[in-house]
Amino acid sequence: MLNYILKRIFLAAGILLFISCMTFFILNIIPGDPVAAMLGEFADAEKIAQVKKDMGLDAPVTVQYFSWLFSLLKGDFGTSYFQKKPVITLIKIAFNYTAIITLWTYLIALSIGITVGMVSALAHGSWLDRFLMTLSVFGISMPSFWVAILLQIYIGLKVKLLPISGAASSLGYILPCLSLGTRYAASISRITRTSVLEVIGQDFIKTAYAKGLHKTRIIMIHIFRNAMIPIITVSGTEIGSLLTGSMITENVFNIPGVGKLLIDAIHRRDIPVVQGGVIYMATVCVLIYFIVDISYAIINPNIRLATLGEE
Repeated sequence: MLNYILKRIFLAAGILLFISCMTFFILNIIPGDPVAAMLGEFADAEKIAQVKKDMGLDAPVTVQYFSWLFSLLKGDFGTSYFQKKPVITLIKIAFNYTAIITLWTYLIALSIGITVGMVSALAHGSWLDRFLMTLSVFGISMPSFWVAILLQIYIGLKVKLLPISGAASSLGYILPCLSLGTRYAASISRITRTSVLEVIGQDFIKTAYAKGLHKTRIIMIHIFRNAMIPIITVSGTEIGSLLTGSMITENVFNIPGVGKLLIDAIHRRDIPVVQGGVIYMATVCVLIYFIVDISYAIINPNIRLATLGEE
């Protein structure tokens, strides 16, 4: 177990190093001069050159990369060209908004998705099963930003029940969470149904029924526990997506989360913020996948770590 964890840690470090390298060099070969954009159209060439020298942007790209990497390892993500604030501070502020959306969206999606998936699987072949899976197909097919716009029009503008943008109050988070939770709940419900149906057909479930065990015990302990692995995988990847910021949805609702911060930085060509945002997103995703892998053995001790790549 320890060897497996160490291997995953080294693999995660290698992935983050590769992403940092690719991000830095790609952003530095994109046409355009961020310093010129920062100073404005009336800045002369001499002023631009002086600022580049002060910021160390006149050095070779490789030197700039290793300087940035060493600063990154010390927790220094650089300073925003336009906001003149440390990138790590901007990410922390934006993360507070993204974390709230993630928490409530995840709770909505997980509770609805698992419940619908379980009910659909246990009612396999019935009209209820077909009805719930049809709703799931619609939920997966509808883009989150489209659902967001519909909610803004009908609930925010016509009914005037909830605010359509901003995060001035807790009510401002309801529509974004609903728009994001729809798709994630549909995805979790489908994988839950598939996983539960696979477990129900196993011999040990038939044996449990033959022994006369209570149906609730069979469903919660024998069926649900053994069906958790695919559900954990999908749920883990989705919480990673949410924590990295739902860019379009945050922009639609004008919520200053990580996604909106990154899109605004891309539009402004604020390279330190873009680099810091990408590293943040990569770190969150790698950490989530690491936790998901380790949780396999915790949820179901019968799973051999060798099948997950230990051997």
